[in-house]
Amino acid sequence: MSELDLSAAEVGATLPDVEFGPISRATLALYAGASGDHNPVHIDLDFAKAAGLPDVFAHGMLSFGVLTRVVTSWAGIGRLREFAARFVSITQVHDRITCKATIIEKFEAEGEQRLRLNLIATAQDGRETLNGHAVVAVS
Repeated sequence: MSELDLSAAEVGATLPDVEFGPISRATLALYAGASGDHNPVHIDLDFAKAAGLPDVFAHGMLSFGVLTRVVTSWAGIGRLREFAARFVSITQVHDRITCKATIIEKFEAEGEQRLRLNLIATAQDGRETLNGHAVVAVS
């Protein structure tokens, strides 16, 4: 990966979007196997309906992981200093998720130049599913 150029990273600039989906039942089953999270609300339609839900829905950490990609695809995992997200709404089966990041601050910490990013994940209908922030080192 090439070096990030702090002088080119301006407050207000956006990173390239990361898109994911559509979320399928197969995706949820594969994620359950890979993560060890076999909560039936994510993979068993009968269980979800008995719980009063219309369908199974994506694991929160699956969505969280996709949101991290908007940052790590741009800056790399080695530059990531902080990442936090808040779950806002359920990611439904068939949702297509778009993850966006905007640079909101340039600052120095622990001898490094850093950028703070505002993060948001939205479904195809405009519904926000996650929001948060990340900090990456650029020097």
